[in-house]
Amino acid sequence: MKMRVSAVQFQLQDCESFSEFADQVTHYVRNASEYGAEFVLFPEFVTTPLLAIGDGSGHGQSIEKLAEYTESYLALFSELATEYGMYIIGGTHVTKRGDRLRNSAFLFKPDGTYETQDKLHITPTEKEAWNVEPGDGVQVFDTPFGTIGLLTCYDIEFPEIVRMVRAKGADVIFCPSCTDDRHGFYRVRYCCHARAVENQVYIVTTGTVGSLRKVDFMRANYGQAAVITPNDIPFPPRGIMCEGEINADMLITADLDLTLLEDVRKAGSVTTWRDRRTDLYTDWT
Repeated sequence: MKMRVSAVQFQLQDCESFSEFADQVTHYVRNASEYGAEFVLFPEFVTTPLLAIGDGSGHGQSIEKLAEYTESYLALFSELATEYGMYIIGGTHVTKRGDRLRNSAFLFKPDGTYETQDKLHITPTEKEAWNVEPGDGVQVFDTPFGTIGLLTCYDIEFPEIVRMVRAKGADVIFCPSCTDDRHGFYRVRYCCHARAVENQVYIVTTGTVGSLRKVDFMRANYGQAAVITPNDIPFPPRGIMCEGEINADMLITADLDLTLLEDVRKAGSVTTWRDRRTDLYTDWT
């Protein structure tokens, strides 16, 4: 089984209206469609440019304001997924549950429906500055191309949760991210490589680039998209199928062959998934 994936290095820029944001999103989806992508990944906090709308303070609207755009966000990505017949991971969008906020990843399907996966591990900035709370559980999503997982940014730094997703059957993990400097970027990037080796899965990741001059905590971004593989024959020696130019406004596209994952799990140079020591530590299966 094969799937063609694209990952967007989304150029953050202050918006004056929702339609301006929608035009930018549509541009990337059309671009991915021209390459025949079946899955398109957008980065974490992709909707934060909307906080610049109507701002007169130079600090952007309060993060709670994003929840007011949820219906428009859902309509936009659902319509694009249907129009172009593809699966779109719409990055993450801040949603409201009672008086608390969650950082939610959305998977939009070609039939116009969608599913969500809340971020499970919340960074200190999200928790203290934005009052974001963690999600309650993890799931995987079955598609005609294979089973996928959605783990956002900081989530990928916790081996246990990735092991759980693999145990549930995921062969591809999409990891939308948002990091403001090289330290944060490389924490996420190196962990993506580690998780791909440990679980013999593909990791598709991307991050925000550019800057929001009017939005606190989003004034700097350092990002790059990549498709990461296990480090074994027949994959690339560095475990990188493709990657973008750091901090460029662009997307990348690659074909993932899921049968190769089964091959290396059974008879690779190393068989890390098969050789886990369930007599010594918990087996999440």
